[in-house]
Amino acid sequence: MKTLFIGYDLNRPGQDYASLIKEIKEVANGYWHNLDSTWLIRTEKTCTQLRDTLRPHMDKGDELLVMDISGVNWAASGFSPSGNEWLHKYV
Repeated sequence: MKTLFIGYDLNRPGQDYASLIKEIKEVANGYWHNLDSTWLIRTEKTCTQLRDTLRPHMDKGDELLVMDISGVNWAASGFSPSGNEWLHKYV
């Protein structure tokens, strides 16, 4: 299982995030969501598969980035102990 980064901007004012967030939670086998519009999820899906799964929940002008960050070097500050613990365990 890998850890994928999801970042998105829904550009139309008043856009509903509920459908997109529901889909992210459904495909995730655990997730970290401590920053707006940013998720780290555990999944068997590839970046391309996840992008294709999420796009139907977004408008044409929206932006989406999916990256495999398994084993990437990182540093963080200011998160709760549980948020930091998740990062240490899965990234």
